[in-house]
Amino acid sequence: MPAYKPGKPPTPVEGLRQFKLSSNENPYPPLPSVVQAITDAAQAVNRYPDAGMHALRERIAEQVGVTADEIVPGPGSVGVLDQIFTAVVEEGTEVVYAWRSFEMYPIAVAVAGGRSVQVPLTADGRHDLPKMAASINDKTRLVLVCSPNNPTGAAVTGPEFEDFMAKVPGDVLVVFDEAYIEFDTADDKVDSLHVYQRYPNLVLLRTFSKAYGLAGLRVGYAVAHPPVAAELGKTGLPFAVTDLAQHAALASLAARDELLVRVKELCSERERVVMALAQQGWTLPVTQGNFVWLPLGEEAAAFAQIADAAGVSVRPFAGDGVRCSIGEPDANDTLLKVCEDFQRSGQRRPGSS
Repeated sequence: MPAYKPGKPPTPVEGLRQFKLSSNENPYPPLPSVVQAITDAAQAVNRYPDAGMHALRERIAEQVGVTADEIVPGPGSVGVLDQIFTAVVEEGTEVVYAWRSFEMYPIAVAVAGGRSVQVPLTADGRHDLPKMAASINDKTRLVLVCSPNNPTGAAVTGPEFEDFMAKVPGDVLVVFDEAYIEFDTADDKVDSLHVYQRYPNLVLLRTFSKAYGLAGLRVGYAVAHPPVAAELGKTGLPFAVTDLAQHAALASLAARDELLVRVKELCSERERVVMALAQQGWTLPVTQGNFVWLPLGEEAAAFAQIADAAGVSVRPFAGDGVRCSIGEPDANDTLLKVCEDFQRSGQRRPGSS
């Protein structure tokens, strides 16, 4: 079974400012209103949290536009994903997903006793949805679609996803993992809620870790039709979402407009970084996440070591490439300098012009 490898912090280097760009974290600290909600909730940590998460489910449902019976919160989107696997996957069944994609997918499949069916990404880092649909058979129980895809950043388009869902048998569950949905600015992006309303076998997976900046509190949720949501509710651990996390999520939803200003700023920084890399000569997948993907192949580890020596930690994937989160402007400037120096060093860069 593969082991999950979290993004590591940068190695301390005397005289250098350190930046962590390895975990796709939101670089902004929580808003004062969110901090106050956490502080207030801390006064009652001697009590168990609301196991039914009623207030949180109601507020998310209101924001999304569904009923509370269709909301399944959990300890991060990964925690909800685990509930889905527990409910659906068993020994001898198959799970179809693109690869490379979120590295928890093969781990979750293995833990559940299923078999991974990995469909290679296209040359530009995108899901090959026709091949994924063709990979479904009578053993398939679950299909995972990550958009924007982690780690390449490429997003599925609305027409592509519509065509894909029309080909998936109704008894196969499709999880549309949109952890980075708030960063997707494409004109042709998937209107996931619209598609969800027409397909009872579609589950949307979202998180408060990225755009909302609550990675340290672990809270995410699924949007699922009531029969599916009811089953997922049975497979979650009681009290898995802490009272602090629930109150922080509620406060974040109340401050959504303020938080989305930060998202817009991060998207602007992303475009600045992408443009600068293009000027340096890099050819990259079009990213709709809060990160960029450097398709470095076998040189991924070497690049990560060079970045680390410069005070920046990035996330290498051996043999494939390097994922670099979009951080504060100073962090991004440091990353761009590392990329420029790497280019000028004359090292081969697969995927670059």
